[in-house]
Amino acid sequence: MPKPIKAIEGKAAPLKAENVDTDQIIPAQFLKLLSRRGLGKYAFYRWRYDEKGNPRPGFILNDSRFSGAVILIAGRNFGIGSSRENAVWALTDLGIKCVIAPSFGDIFYNNAAKNMLLCIRLPEKTVKILQEKAESGDLTLRIDLESQKITGGGLEISFDVEPHIRERFLKGLDDISLTLQYGNLIERYEKNMPEYLKPKPRKFIYE
Repeated sequence: MPKPIKAIEGKAAPLKAENVDTDQIIPAQFLKLLSRRGLGKYAFYRWRYDEKGNPRPGFILNDSRFSGAVILIAGRNFGIGSSRENAVWALTDLGIKCVIAPSFGDIFYNNAAKNMLLCIRLPEKTVKILQEKAESGDLTLRIDLESQKITGGGLEISFDVEPHIRERFLKGLDDISLTLQYGNLIERYEKNMPEYLKPKPRKFIYE
C-alpha cells in the first residue's frame, strides 16, 4: 500500500519538448524487463545516451545542475502514444514524483495516478514561466496537495486535481485499498447472491 503524500518538494527540471510519447520515455526494447526496479536507468534512453551508451551532454537530465530533480516541467501532450505503464514506472524509478505540463496523454495520465506519479495541468504560458525559472538549476518547488498550490521561485500558482486522484495521494490508496474501502458492501452483496451464483467449494488434490 502506498504512503500518503500531502506535498511534494524538490528541484525542478525543464524538459522543453512537446508530444513526448511513451516510446521516448521508455523504448520498446526495455519492455521485456519484468521488474519495475531499475527501469529508471532506461528512462529517455535514446535522449540520454548515444549509440555507444555514453551520456549525451545536451540532455537536461544529464546536466549535473539537475541531479536529484523530482519535478519535471514538460511541454504539451506529455505521455501520448502507446498505453505502456512501464513509462510511468521508469519515471518514478528515476526519482520523478511530479510532472507539470499543459496536457497529457489520457492513458498515461491515468496510469500515473495509479502509480502515485502526480500529473498537474497548467496553462501553457504558466508552464513556460516555470521552465524559464528552472533553467538556472536552482528552482525548488513545493506542491501542496491539500491547498492545491505550487510555491517557489517567487511564485504561487493554484492548480486543480480531480478529487478521486487527490484522495489517492492524500490517503495513500492504490486500486486494491480503494476496493477494500467497500469491503462491508461487497460482503453484504455476496451474502445476498442467489445460490447458483455463489462460488462452489473446491477441493484441490496435490500429487
